[in-house]
Amino acid sequence: MAFTAKDVMKLRELTGTGMMDCKKALTEADGDMDRAAEILREKGLAAAAKKAGRIAAEGIVDSYISEDGMVGVVVEVNCETDFVAKTDAFKALVAKIAKQIAETAPADVEALLASEMEGTTVEAMLTESVAKIGEKINVRRFERIEGFVDSYIHLGGKIGVLVEADKKPDAEKIHDVALQIAAAKPSYIVKEEVPADVIEHEKKILREQALNEPKPKPEAIIEKMITGRIQKYFKEVCLMEQPFVKDDSISVSKMIGGDFEVKRFVRYEMGEGLEKRQDDFASEVMAQINK
Repeated sequence: MAFTAKDVMKLRELTGTGMMDCKKALTEADGDMDRAAEILREKGLAAAAKKAGRIAAEGIVDSYISEDGMVGVVVEVNCETDFVAKTDAFKALVAKIAKQIAETAPADVEALLASEMEGTTVEAMLTESVAKIGEKINVRRFERIEGFVDSYIHLGGKIGVLVEADKKPDAEKIHDVALQIAAAKPSYIVKEEVPADVIEHEKKILREQALNEPKPKPEAIIEKMITGRIQKYFKEVCLMEQPFVKDDSISVSKMIGGDFEVKRFVRYEMGEGLEKRQDDFASEVMAQINK
């Protein structure tokens, strides 16, 4: 039975074992995931299995900008507890990983883990860190951009932003743009980027709201209301339309003042979409009593 790269990654997640060992085990097991996991345990290679089964939903988002300012990286690395995320050792590890991504340009997380770093691989370094720190560590995602870039990290790694300009920007202005993205969470750069179906969906909701108001309004009035509210919607979701966080009397577009254009941005919020560990202490106490 054949197996894929995804199967290798899944086995790695299940057992905490290196990719090469997982590939060998899957080959020996003819693609059978359960048998491959048994083989790894039999060989004593799945020592980190218990840690691999834990939920790693804490961690930090970090960034790296090259000295010439032409390569930028934002990366999220997860661990199990906020306590570990705040340690100097964990922060130093994430900083090394961010720099590695900038310098080697891996295609994805799997390629990053296999890349050589300080005489070993990133994956081996992570495995060593798991043994030292005592928690599961997982590189969740990253983005690497070549161009005129800047970054902003908020709340000690809870939010990370990477932004690219179309030409060499004013350093303060592009940093303010990165700060804006962190604070205001735009979905698009300009209103022209908002898909037509998204606008129509928003209009439908606004129309229903208007029709459900206590006093019915004429159709012409409803249309004017919808037009006005759509403009308000653009100010909420479009970066250039948003009120500038440092001076809400002007838009981000006016703050930039034509100095440059934002080509793209990435905004990571640590742990978004991840299942958080739930500590039910009452159940744990009852379980101990019942023993």
